[in-house]
Formats: sequence, structure tokens, C-alpha cells
Amino acid sequence: MEYRKLGNSGLKVSELSFGSWVTFVNQLNEKNAMDCMSYAYEQGVNFFDNAEAYASGESEILMGNILKKLNWNRDTYIVSSKVFWGGDLPTQRGLSKKHIHDACNAALKRLKVDYLDLFFCHRPDPETPIIETVYAMNDLLHQGKIMYWGTSEWSAEEIHEAFLCSEKYNLRPPSMEQPQYNILFRERFEKEYRNIFKKYKIGSTIWSPLASGLLTGKYNESIPKKSRFKVKGYEWLAESINDVDFTKIKKIVDLSKKINIKPSQLAILWCLKNKNVSTVIIGASKLSQLKENLKSTDYSQLITDDIINEINNY
Repeated sequence: MEYRKLGNSGLKVSELSFGSWVTFVNQLNEKNAMDCMSYAYEQGVNFFDNAEAYASGESEILMGNILKKLNWNRDTYIVSSKVFWGGDLPTQRGLSKKHIHDACNAALKRLKVDYLDLFFCHRPDPETPIIETVYAMNDLLHQGKIMYWGTSEWSAEEIHEAFLCSEKYNLRPPSMEQPQYNILFRERFEKEYRNIFKKYKIGSTIWSPLASGLLTGKYNESIPKKSRFKVKGYEWLAESINDVDFTKIKKIVDLSKKINIKPSQLAILWCLKNKNVSTVIIGASKLSQLKENLKSTDYSQLITDDIINEINNY
């Protein structure tokens, strides 16, 4: 496993990390979840991603139980949470100072840790001034409850404003952004964030490298009932699919056969070739999937500039 610096910070994250989004609770039991986390850790994965919104907190409870049972040394792994969707009441959502503090304390309790390595603003909050959010995150930094804070799916303009606020009031700016990035969805990461990466050297912990499973080669023109596209609350995933996506998917599958690797491995390696990617978050509904995805880095030498250019022209 290779390790990359998280942007301008001194923290080094494994180039592949383990995410719990959707599959961790809805499609895994505790034994399988523990098997996956144990295997990932043994293979050098040091970053385990979570959020208050994932299964309404149950995902963090499950991960916390597993961390307690595995009893890894706390200085050997990185764990994250995200704040925005904590509940249905007005005080349980968004990026107000109150909700940020409440969400952090709740995540610490669920995950059974004394501090979070990474704490993300899960989405931008147009109802809360960015300066309030920046101050709240800095409060948590000073209290030792979090080590680094970041954003997720913020616009480049919003990230820029967070940096301006931090500079003006001598506060710590965000260290990382967590955007969706894969062969099918790349516009924001490659174009909108271009100047953000260049100017601020912000790190990135990208999610959905396989486009929620579309780039595994399992889907042709329909989505199975047991897939994550059918999970309650995530119907928007299916709505994002169109004919162009499936055309690209077929090309990826054909290319992966040509170089004798899995489509999922090709998709992950394509992401890793981008120098602005700090880590690629991968998930799995079973251990065999995780093993296949983690094995991607064994084939990095196959992904030449010609292969990258061919994919980029799809």
C-alpha cells in the first residue's frame, strides 16, 4: 500500500481507504463488516470513513463496536465523520455552531473514540454563514476533538470563501474536500476545483470511484432490485443514470478485458492517476469484492498514459 499526503497537511493516508456509505449497514452484518475492516487494515488501509447520516447513525455505531473489538492502537488508523443530516428537527441539521458541536460529540460516542481524525461538512449550508462554520470547526480543533476539518461536495466558490474567512480571522482552513469522482462524473473535480487545488493545495478523499457500482461491469441496461440503487433514501442514484453512462461503461468493460484486469480495478486506478487525489474511498458488500478492489494497485503499471488518454476521450 502506498501512502499520500492529505493536501498541505502532514497526515499521510493510504491511497485506498475503506468507506461505510450505504453498504456498511444495509447490506452487511457485523461479522462481514468486521472481516472487511480487518482485511483492509491488514493490507495497509489506514483510513476508515463514516458519517452521521449513514443509516441514521447506525453505521457509526457498527464501526465503533468493531473498532472496540479489534482494539487496534489508536495511532495506527484514521477515522472520520461528517456533519449535516443528523435528524429531522431544525437543530439537528445543517452547519450551525450548535449542530456541529452536537454532531461531533455524538459521533465520538458512536464510534467509541476520543477524537476524530477528520471531520467533514457533509454539504454546504446556505442558511448558515460560512464564518460561523469555520469558527465552529476551529473550536473543535482547539478542544482536541478533531485533528483536521474539511468539506464535502462544496462548490469551489464556497471553499474559497472558507479560506478567505480563515485568513482574515487567523483560523485553520479546511484541509480536505470529499467529492464524487470517477470516470462518469468528473466535471467538478477536474474543472471547477482546478484552481482550488493549485492555490490551496487542499487534499481530497474521493467517494464513489466505481460510480456506485456502475463501473464494476455488473450492470448493462437495468439495475438489480438488491443493488444500492434500490436502497431506501438513495433513489437519486438511479435517477443519475442515462444512456451515455452505459455507453461509457461498455467501453470501460471492453478496455479492461483488453488489458486483463477487472473493470472496477481499471476505474480505481484511473482515479489514482490524478495527482490531486489523496485517497480513493472504496466499499464492499462482501469480502471478495474488497479483496478485488484492494488488489487494483498490483496492476498500476498497466495503466499507461495511452490508457488514460483513451479513457479520457470516451
